[in-house]
Amino acid sequence: MKALVLSGGKGTRLRPLTFTLAKQLIPVANKPILGYVLDHVWAAGIKEVGVIIAQETGSSVMEYVGNGSKWGFRTEFIPQEPLGLAHAVKTAKKFLGDDDFVMCLGDNLLGTGIKDFVKRFRQEKLDCLILLKAVNDPSRFGVAVLDDKGNVKQLLEKPKDPPSRLAIVGTYLFSSKVHKAIDRIKPSGRNELEITDAIQEMINLGYKVKAEVLDTWWLDTGKKDDILNANSIVLDEYVKRQVEGEVVESTIEGRVRIEKGARVVKSRVRGPCVIGSGVVIKNSFIGPYTSIGNDSKVIDSNVEFSVILEGTIIQGIQRLEDSLIGRNSSIKKNSKGRAVRVHIGDFSDIEV
Repeated sequence: MKALVLSGGKGTRLRPLTFTLAKQLIPVANKPILGYVLDHVWAAGIKEVGVIIAQETGSSVMEYVGNGSKWGFRTEFIPQEPLGLAHAVKTAKKFLGDDDFVMCLGDNLLGTGIKDFVKRFRQEKLDCLILLKAVNDPSRFGVAVLDDKGNVKQLLEKPKDPPSRLAIVGTYLFSSKVHKAIDRIKPSGRNELEITDAIQEMINLGYKVKAEVLDTWWLDTGKKDDILNANSIVLDEYVKRQVEGEVVESTIEGRVRIEKGARVVKSRVRGPCVIGSGVVIKNSFIGPYTSIGNDSKVIDSNVEFSVILEGTIIQGIQRLEDSLIGRNSSIKKNSKGRAVRVHIGDFSDIEV
């Protein structure tokens, strides 16, 4: 079995951050989302991985994944125009060949690995296994309708009036028969080849299509609040107390990871949170569910429930919360008056 990991797309809902950074590389708990996805692929015993990349951000994805040796993969990078998930499979057909494969969206996080799903797919000799999760807002996703026996009866892409609450999770397992189904479908009204249409065609052709309803969490990290929620959940699940940096006249409370080379001076840090290497925290409070990227500085400030990417400076800010701050940014108090001065990119969102 091979893996196809999708790390393309434009990430329009996360601009301006995604003008210069692939959305799959946005970190939660100081680790790119894509890293967690690849960890799950590795744990399932898969050794050949195709990575779909976009022209704008492909180089940064290639730099992070490299040759795959950190996971023990053989990797191949596959450029694609963002014309739908089924189009991504079509683009990767040469890499996939006649093999079964798991397709993972690089910006989706699962509260469980994929090993058991791969095992079920093989044991039951399925042509397609999709993962589902009951959600409150199914119109944002592809939606599945199951019959009384749990078989997949119908799939709809972002329906205005959803017939069920079962959203299609961004992890799919396919046999090579999916290629025949993709060849038979046409672009949707969005001018994309939809994976939901391809799976529906597999059902129409009589192929063996099953579903698994998740009993754990699933996160689609397409918007700022999704990133912050993912950061909180991952910090809760994985972070243990580990203090390797220097702590001077400071209080460290709970599950806090302070990486080697970080320095916390006359401050209070309350977990769960992660402080990256080279970070300086001085005369500040770092509250729960915060991740601070490498080589950042927080001086005379209070920060909570936020994701701060590397190289950022936060100084003199009385309270910063529920924020996603891009790389090498600077947020400082204006000491000359009460006016707000900003220098921001397109599609930014500021609350003062």
